[in-house]
Amino acid sequence: MAILTPERLNRRGRLEHPEPGAPKRPTAVALVLACAVLLVLDLTGPALTPARRLLGEVYGPLESAASTVARPLTSTADWFQTQGALRDRVGDLEAANAALRQEVATAGFDRNKLAEYEGLTAAAQNMGYAVVPARVIGYGASQSFSRTVTIDAGSEAGIEPDMTVVNAAGLVGRVLRVSRSTATVLLIVDADSVVGGRVGSSMEVGFVHGNGVLGHAGRLDLELLDQSVVPAKGDTVVTWGSSKGAPYVAGVPVGVVDSVYSSVRDSTQRARITPLVDFSSLDVVGVAVPSGTRSDRAVIDADGKLK
Repeated sequence: MAILTPERLNRRGRLEHPEPGAPKRPTAVALVLACAVLLVLDLTGPALTPARRLLGEVYGPLESAASTVARPLTSTADWFQTQGALRDRVGDLEAANAALRQEVATAGFDRNKLAEYEGLTAAAQNMGYAVVPARVIGYGASQSFSRTVTIDAGSEAGIEPDMTVVNAAGLVGRVLRVSRSTATVLLIVDADSVVGGRVGSSMEVGFVHGNGVLGHAGRLDLELLDQSVVPAKGDTVVTWGSSKGAPYVAGVPVGVVDSVYSSVRDSTQRARITPLVDFSSLDVVGVAVPSGTRSDRAVIDADGKLK
């Protein structure tokens, strides 16, 4: 009996070999049988449960160990992204904290500055003059005077020499000289400063002299024209006023009578005045200008409104 081989006879009776790439029939049959066996085994799941459990117990720890080893490598990108986000967040919080600390540190300064501007508004209304706000940017001597300050407003702001300078508390001084953007102010505590004053209760007129001392030790001397009049302690002294308001407008508070004494040199009665302005801490001041003055900055008008 002849053994069957993959060759087959063609129609002419010659042997024909299969194509090289075609699977052999036994191999194909074996594959079909293997698929059938796997399908049957899968359908009978409970019977294979112990085997599956055994495989899980063997391969589970291996899989866990492999995952543990690979985790640092797979999570590196996430780690860098998380660290970057945390650094950005910390930077934002530090900036916010710095801003809050600055607000707390400058809160008192801002309150004082606001109070100064509000005081200038009241001063403008009381004087009947417009006021150009300015800030003190320096202390120093000017010409032969020893008690002067420099302010950050000049001719471009409508300021001229012999204009009255005030702050929220009272009279500061008068303008000595002016540049385009700054002005020099002679303080009333300067030893060469003389201001016409009037005692509020009696309306008596006299002259207020400075003693050249700043701070709490600074005092003013009032010499009344009528030597028979003795001012009372606590009386307020205001400016007498000058022609056309130069160098001093009328009615600006200067100080309060602290005591009365006799001058041995000229045998006159004088009053010692405590100034209302603290000259050692000047900041915001205002220069009295005629209403309608053209300025490069906001002006507080005589009615207390900005223009």
